[in-house]
Amino acid sequence: MADFLLLATVYLLTMIIAVPVSTRLGLGSVLGYLIAGIVIGPVLGLAGQEMHDLQHFAEFGVVMMLFIIGLELEPRVLWSMRSRLVGLGGLQIAGTLGLIFVVALLLNQSWQVALAIGMILSLSSTAIVLQTLTEKNLMQTRGGRDAFAVLLTQDIVVIPMLALMPLLARSPVQEAGAESVGGAFMAQLPGWAAALATLAAIALVVLIGMYAIRPLFRFVHSARLREMDTIMALFIVVGIASLMSFVGLSPALGTFLAGVMLAGSEFKHELESQIEPFKGLLLGLFFITVGAGMNFNLLAEMPVLVIAVTAVLIAIKAGVLNLIARSARMPPRDRALFTLSLAQAGEFGFVLVSYAVALNVLPDRMAQGFLLVIALSMLITPLLFIASDKLRRRMAESHGDAQGPDDIEDQQPIIIAGIGRFGQVVNRLVTFSGLNTTVLDHDLKLIQLMRRFGFKGYFGDPTRPEILSAAGLDKARILVAALDDPEANLKLVQYAREKRPHGLTIIARARDRITVYALYKAGADHIVREMFDSSLRVGRYVLENAGFSEYEAHEAEAIFYKIDRNSLRELAELWDPGIPAEENEPYIDRTRRVNQELETALMERFSHGPAAGPITSDEDDPEPEHGLKD
Repeated sequence: MADFLLLATVYLLTMIIAVPVSTRLGLGSVLGYLIAGIVIGPVLGLAGQEMHDLQHFAEFGVVMMLFIIGLELEPRVLWSMRSRLVGLGGLQIAGTLGLIFVVALLLNQSWQVALAIGMILSLSSTAIVLQTLTEKNLMQTRGGRDAFAVLLTQDIVVIPMLALMPLLARSPVQEAGAESVGGAFMAQLPGWAAALATLAAIALVVLIGMYAIRPLFRFVHSARLREMDTIMALFIVVGIASLMSFVGLSPALGTFLAGVMLAGSEFKHELESQIEPFKGLLLGLFFITVGAGMNFNLLAEMPVLVIAVTAVLIAIKAGVLNLIARSARMPPRDRALFTLSLAQAGEFGFVLVSYAVALNVLPDRMAQGFLLVIALSMLITPLLFIASDKLRRRMAESHGDAQGPDDIEDQQPIIIAGIGRFGQVVNRLVTFSGLNTTVLDHDLKLIQLMRRFGFKGYFGDPTRPEILSAAGLDKARILVAALDDPEANLKLVQYAREKRPHGLTIIARARDRITVYALYKAGADHIVREMFDSSLRVGRYVLENAGFSEYEAHEAEAIFYKIDRNSLRELAELWDPGIPAEENEPYIDRTRRVNQELETALMERFSHGPAAGPITSDEDDPEPEHGLKD
């Protein structure tokens, strides 16, 4: 007991010193944890047999992280991301695996070993990349979102990789080689039976997540004891991890699938809040064990070979990622982040290497070498992020926007994000009416031009959480989302509504009907199609010049406005971005009925000449339906 307390004290003290220092130096917490592990293990020599046991315990940090990621990804969301998952993630895995496979064959390895190495090294570090992207507030950038899509694809593809690994076994594994009951169990099965057992375990986890966990959580929650909720959350994670381990699968995969199945549950946020503290602590411990477990003796025996393999791995992955980023037409700054953030091996590589050794797919000494390569590439990752930051700043300088975000001096109750041709008119009307605004835009030249005309504005990307926070989003009453880029505008609305579910009125600019539907689902209170009013005015002029009186043309414009606006909410609820418009029959039918209502209303209005007076004005209308005011 005394030895355990002493070791725990050393671990905690090393973390307390290394992590804050690393963070202050801009290296991130992950590198701090890895350095702490290197100090404990190779430097001080305090990592003995207990380090191996501790590593198994620390892997629960990755398990819990994947569970929380799964909770954020409903199956519907995964389906909506299918183009990125297949296009970006699929190409990355196929390209990296294929190149490494060819290189391994050229080095006289068998095709089974070459394929196993390709699968192991094609995966990146979900734990390090997500942790660093979150810390640096880069998840909202396009490069960050695309990197997340690749990581998610990799997490999913690990399932067929684990199912395929037994089929690569060259000879039956001896029982002594199995490190766990699950490994021994899987090793005794023929390849086809092991693959079936893998798929059966995955199916069982999906069924448990869909049908068993929710009723059980309701039963436990009825006790109204917070510690019981914590116990239940841990039971879900530990129980499913145990099931997956028994059949030789990665516990993280099982908890990820369970999380996806529970993403739409009413207990989603409760589960997140209970697991998050354990996840943060154990994830840090996991990184420490990675640093402490680095085999520096092997590195000392063959330093050139190990470093060369690590460099070649990073070069291959960076090359593949850069080609994918260019084909996807990412901006240069996002391309640098996307390329360098994923150019490493990942924690699932440790799992696949151990599994491959247990199945006699990889020789033990080769496996030890690749474990060291994986650890080194993970250790280098924070340095790659630093290189990415420098490249992004250099590219920003070459594009004339090297200046960092402005310091926002005051916070007003009205925030206008975007000061282009649309936002300028809004800001002039509001400020000339005596109200104060905080104006944000990522176009430095536009902000500078605005200041020359006497208007105050701040340079910064309005979609970045730290910029919005500095602008006073937490206290603002009104947010005008007027960005030129529809995707950026939608992202802004989604984040603002998530941050402020209540107490914030969001007025959003929409390019067309499809954008209206997306903004409606994102939580905008009022949505204005940027061309709608001007198009109606042109139509009114056409009617006037075609023989209608000014009054009749105004009446026709008003009728069209009311019916079209009132139909938008129902059409928004029928719209499904995953279904092509020409195949969405309910949407098509409702659109046809709206057109018939418009034609009927206009024909009835003018069939007997102009009416005695104007129709009710928009100002006299009752409050428009939520989210769809044009």
